[in-house]
Amino acid sequence: MDDDGKPRVKDYMTRDVATVSPDDFVDDVARRIAESDDTHSGFPVCDGRHVEGFVSARDLLLAEDHEPIFKVMTQDLLVAHPDMKLTDASRVILRAGIQRLPVVDDAGNLVGIISNADVIRSQIERATPGKVDKLIRTLESIHGIEASEDRRKVPLSDLIPTQSRVYADELEGRRYELERGLAEPLVVIDNDGQLLLADGHHRVKAADKLDIEKMDAYVIVIDERVELGMAKTAEKENLSSIDDIEEVDYAHHPLIETTKRLQDDQ
Repeated sequence: MDDDGKPRVKDYMTRDVATVSPDDFVDDVARRIAESDDTHSGFPVCDGRHVEGFVSARDLLLAEDHEPIFKVMTQDLLVAHPDMKLTDASRVILRAGIQRLPVVDDAGNLVGIISNADVIRSQIERATPGKVDKLIRTLESIHGIEASEDRRKVPLSDLIPTQSRVYADELEGRRYELERGLAEPLVVIDNDGQLLLADGHHRVKAADKLDIEKMDAYVIVIDERVELGMAKTAEKENLSSIDDIEEVDYAHHPLIETTKRLQDDQ
C-alpha cells in the first residue's frame, strides 16, 4: 500500500509470469498452452522483458503452424502500471471483459500480471465503522490530537473533495444504489468546521445528479484545525466543491496504457 493506504496493483500482482517471444512459432506456443493448466489461455509476448503484445489460444486457431507469433499476436492491449490503485485495475478488468491485465513499469517492461482472481483475493475494503476507527487512530497518532466520531447528515454543498476524478461507469452503479436506498455512508473529516470528503466521491457525484442535497456520513470530528495532507491535496488541485471533481472514462486512466502506444513511444 502507498501513503494513502489504498492497495496497489503491485501488492497483489503475480510477479513470476510465463511469456513467449515474438519470434516463437505458432505450433510451439499452441503446445505450451495445451500442456499448461487452465490459467494459461495465452501469454504476454515479450522482446526481452519489453511487452510487445499478447497471444491467446483464439489468436492461434486459424494461424499456420510455422507462422511467427509477432504476425498473429494482439498488439493493442491494455496494460497497467504497478502503482495503479487495485480498485481502478478491478474496474478495467470488469469493464473490458478480460481475465488478466499485464503490468508494466515506466520503461514498458513486464513486471507482473493482475487477474480477476487477484482482485477477489484482495477483498477490497469499503466504508465501515472499523475503517473509520482506523482513520481516527491514524489522525490522532500523526497529528497528536484527539478526534471523535459522529453520525449525521451532511450537506453536499459544504463538502470539500480530496479526489480530483471519478469514473463515469461507476457512477451508474452508485446511482442505482442511491435510488434504492442502498448507498453506504460517506466518510467525512470535520476539521474544525472544514468538511473534507475522505471517502465516497463517486457517491456524492451520483447524488448530485439526483438532486440529493444531504447524505448520511461517518463524521470524524477534530475540534482544533490541523494541517491535514488531504486538505493540502484539495488546495493544490483547486478542489473547493464537488463540482470540481472530473468525470473520466476508465480507459483514460493515467496509469493505463496499451502496448501499441508503448511501442509508438519507443
